[in-house]
Amino acid sequence: MHNGTSQYDDQGKGPVVVLLHGFAENAGLWDIQQAYLKDRFRVITPDLPGAGGVPVTTPLTIESMADYVYAILLAENVEKATIIGHSMGGYVALAFVEKYPQLVQGLGLFHSTATADTEEKKEARRKSIRMIQQYGAETFARQTLPNMFSPAFKTAQPDRTDAYVQMGMQCSEAAMIAYYEAMMQRPDRTAILKNTTTPVLFIIGKDDAAVPTDIILPQITLPRISSIHIFDQVGHMGMWEIYETANVVLQQFVEFCQL
Repeated sequence: MHNGTSQYDDQGKGPVVVLLHGFAENAGLWDIQQAYLKDRFRVITPDLPGAGGVPVTTPLTIESMADYVYAILLAENVEKATIIGHSMGGYVALAFVEKYPQLVQGLGLFHSTATADTEEKKEARRKSIRMIQQYGAETFARQTLPNMFSPAFKTAQPDRTDAYVQMGMQCSEAAMIAYYEAMMQRPDRTAILKNTTTPVLFIIGKDDAAVPTDIILPQITLPRISSIHIFDQVGHMGMWEIYETANVVLQQFVEFCQL
């Protein structure tokens, strides 16, 4: 569905759940979850700016992406929603809760974190930017995106791993670099976790190299209500690696948020 400069998929009826993709991804990341959840809920999966043919807005920030999601919900007359974000999408979800708390029934951090980038993480992102500039987005996607999965999944599911790389190759160099810049500039939002009265979902993979457990585990006790799911042999891509379990966890969390 196109609405001016925005693009999103909107399926099902009932309580609204918004699924936000991460870096070098698009709304198609959530196809399995949307197909499962749409029988019970209204599921909105936006392509964030820079993804799925949506132009990169400048300057692109985590906050401007939260405003973009808000504009979609406003256009669709959504008054309450559970907002769940994967990785960078989790950063956008946190910014959304900060700016539009009255709309949020639940917050989901799907392999994501409320902390800001450390200097070490920023340097790793700068290195990635240089690699994209030197070798191009496609080469970068081929080299780095398979590492988002656990070693066990990469070995067992090479076709799925390649499908994720193919998704990443659709992301332009400009969008990748803009995403990295936006992520480096985002502030620490652990205060959002402490102060929110809405339930918070944490999905954590023990083999997640992008958001390691030692970063996320201190955050799970911050919210008043936490739903915590930690998975063995799962990397950064639980919605694909353990999709059936992920579907049920999401369903139960969105139902809980309606109570």
